[in-house]
Amino acid sequence: MKILIAEDDRMLADALKELLEGHGFQVDAVYDGEMGAEYALLGVYDLLILDVMMPKLDGYQVAGKVRASRCGTPILMLTARSQLEDRVQGLEAGADYYLTKPFAARELLACIHALLRRQGAQVDEVTFGNTALDLSTSMLVCGERQIRLSAKEFDVMRLLFQSGEKNLSKELILARVWGYDSEAVENHVEVYVGFLRKKLRSIGSNVRIRAVRKLGYHLEVEEHD
Repeated sequence: MKILIAEDDRMLADALKELLEGHGFQVDAVYDGEMGAEYALLGVYDLLILDVMMPKLDGYQVAGKVRASRCGTPILMLTARSQLEDRVQGLEAGADYYLTKPFAARELLACIHALLRRQGAQVDEVTFGNTALDLSTSMLVCGERQIRLSAKEFDVMRLLFQSGEKNLSKELILARVWGYDSEAVENHVEVYVGFLRKKLRSIGSNVRIRAVRKLGYHLEVEEHD
């Protein structure tokens, strides 16, 4: 299960990340609303945790953008405000639940589990063209042929499959796969894209990873006459 935390209080965001990772979740943390929206719109998360008061975009605006894109990912809103009007505004923006600070770790975890249960059965694969990415086994599958991906290959491939024809910048892939604190550089992305292109060809996939100068990468289906 992947969770995104968008919270401008870095100490709180990092503490929540550590807490949730300790309970088996994969967690990314960003520290302003603009990055929160950019990450959330990738569509790769099972839950979004949004602080209300953030720079650039507030939590209400991020939730509004997510829902405007027809993304149904559950949203848990965090705020120091407890007034009814604030709670109503959050729910109207698209939040599924509203948790007032300060809150206990047990309360947060209970909310998260409740929201995830509402989602029902989780998607086990994503597809593009004639190819599927099995999320439980990290296998790239095309018809009867399949090939296993390494951990980093899988993370890059999942991002690309989830984004489809939308361009993903190298900077975003670096941050999402290697993390903000990594010493990895853009060449790492290029190398792994090269690996993935070879693996797609090896299983007869009609999916191609296209590079667009200054914009990054996206997927296309190769048409055959």
